[in-house]
Amino acid sequence: MADKVNLEKTNFAQLPVAKNEDVEFSEELADEADRKAAQRAAAADERNEQN
Repeated sequence: MADKVNLEKTNFAQLPVAKNEDVEFSEELADEADRKAAQRAAAADERNEQN
């Protein structure tokens, strides 16, 4: 069994936070997980702008 990364000890405060990154989304290459992630991201952006 592979070693698990202990996320409790990971400092996420130093990770960059970005919106509207320059990332190309290809519907042709996307799978179902990619489509669901894009929908969740759009919903999160919408909720964030309402606050």
